[in-house]
Amino acid sequence: MERDTSVLLDEKRIFTPDTETLERANVKDWEAEIEKGKDFKKYWAEKAEQFHWFKKWDTVLDDSNKPFYKWFEGGKINLAYNAVDRWIKTEKRNQVAILYVNERGHERKMTYYELYRRVNQFANGLKNMGVKKGDKVSMYLPMCPELIVSMLACTKIGAVHSVVYSGLSVGAFVERMNDARAKILITADGTFRRGKIIDLKKISDEAMLQCPTIETVIVVKHTGIPIEMSDLSGKEIFYERFMDEEPAECEPEPMDSEDPLFILYTSGSTGKPKGVLHTTAGYMVGVATTTNDIFDIHNDDLWWCTGDVGWITGHSYAIYGPLLLGTTTLIYEGAPDYPDPGAWWRIIEKYGVTKFYTAPTAIRHLMRFGSSYTRDYDLSSLKVLGTVGEPINPEAWMWFYKNVGKEKAPIMDTWWQTETGMHLIAPLPAAPLKPGSVTRPFPGIDADVVDEDGNPVPVGKGGYLVIKNPWPAMFRTLYEDEQRYLDVYWNQIPGVYKAGDMARKDENGYFWIQGRSDDVLKIAGHRIGTAEVESAFVSHPAVAEAAVIGKSDPIKGQVIKAFLILKENYVLKTKLIGDLKQHVRYELGPVAVLGEIVQVESLPKTRSGKIMRRVLKAKEAGEDIGDTSTLEE
Repeated sequence: MERDTSVLLDEKRIFTPDTETLERANVKDWEAEIEKGKDFKKYWAEKAEQFHWFKKWDTVLDDSNKPFYKWFEGGKINLAYNAVDRWIKTEKRNQVAILYVNERGHERKMTYYELYRRVNQFANGLKNMGVKKGDKVSMYLPMCPELIVSMLACTKIGAVHSVVYSGLSVGAFVERMNDARAKILITADGTFRRGKIIDLKKISDEAMLQCPTIETVIVVKHTGIPIEMSDLSGKEIFYERFMDEEPAECEPEPMDSEDPLFILYTSGSTGKPKGVLHTTAGYMVGVATTTNDIFDIHNDDLWWCTGDVGWITGHSYAIYGPLLLGTTTLIYEGAPDYPDPGAWWRIIEKYGVTKFYTAPTAIRHLMRFGSSYTRDYDLSSLKVLGTVGEPINPEAWMWFYKNVGKEKAPIMDTWWQTETGMHLIAPLPAAPLKPGSVTRPFPGIDADVVDEDGNPVPVGKGGYLVIKNPWPAMFRTLYEDEQRYLDVYWNQIPGVYKAGDMARKDENGYFWIQGRSDDVLKIAGHRIGTAEVESAFVSHPAVAEAAVIGKSDPIKGQVIKAFLILKENYVLKTKLIGDLKQHVRYELGPVAVLGEIVQVESLPKTRSGKIMRRVLKAKEAGEDIGDTSTLEE
């Protein structure tokens, strides 16, 4: 049996919340809230009380058929009603629900009342097309208000939505729609990206030749570019015409708590993408609670989550979480560095964004351009920052904290997955923070770090991250692939959810994510997390981003090969290579044996920002790189 993952980085800095943050916090006593969450059924039942139920649940949690858990069994509810309708009779009626901004500076605002009317019109249009409860509707749309309207309209009438990220290729797009057997496709003429317009309708047309279940294509005129519509009567229709003359009232479908809400595809390292199925009530309770408590949502907030709705971050924390709380959510269409690397900071200043949630990979990318852009804009409106997607290294954490948060806005580093639906490990604003740590499990969540046999590992040792009790927003299965659901997540270490990530816990019970278990390096009998090695590289002043893989070595088993993106004005020459090797050895000790360092212009990443190390490994070994449908470049 291999030794536990070596702990190489030892971060000692602690940042405690200031008086203003503590006074404002929705949850003022972090420890007491964690204690309260130990009776997790009671905890989540109390959180569920804030919503409008057509019929209250009979059982908080049915765990009679593990791991096919059921939450709020017997309850009747509608998520769209809770996210939109219930605000119409309150002072939030004329508050902006959606603030849309794109990289060209265009903006659109939609109040809760306007959103209510549009959702109802679209829902009625879908019903007239014969869409019923349980039918699948796919979206292939940019980040635009029509995407949110169409998702909520499905939710209103009980149709199951399946959003496909608008950057995916035809093959990946077809695979996802056919797997879900979608009845309707909603797409657009195009999307804005780095000063260009990408023709989405052309991609959709090509895909439609291979999607026999699609009966109707609804097309949003978003960019205004000329497009060709099909001659087939009724097969294609423009979005505005589709909604024209539809009534602006629509009764919500009372949904069983466990009725399917959406299917979202996440790429497996091999084989076909996994269709993650989420259901209604538990997901709703989980995302609303975590948005409210972790990001401390108040009536005066302007919330901005940069995650695309094509991914779970966009579903949970750009759309459903904020709307369930009646807050204003900013959605942005464009790149973070176009027309210049000040694009995001300019938006924060212009609109007075208060809560900002983004990815470590975006932060590291913007670090390449130095801190001058963050100094050019007034970022004082920011009260809480957040990160998602990959472990954030201490260097990037500190840059974000100093240059964006101005050492006042705490950083909520969140660990969760498409499968979990909601944050599972994350601090609250009242928590003491350590750069690079996701801190402790959210109240009501029981997480641990264990070995291959499920035994807890000692403090400071690395192992497999597992969740030991069910949580409300958990996925219920992989769509039409129950056996894979059991094999991948539940059967490897019986009785717990195996997340597929490596982690360690420190003496304060804080969790440190070390990377995916299949990315772990095995050097001279030690198992080293990629996140720690990459973090050591990025802490050198010359390095903007890093990805590392293991390369075969006859003596050590593996040595580290590093792929580095350097900051402006740096070139990888002999002296810098020597400096980097010395620096990493100093940071991590003699266990981190460096074999090779190469300079690259870009790294293979998913469109949600995660580095695809398996692509680097496959190329290095001369093997097939497998499913690359989510690859950005």
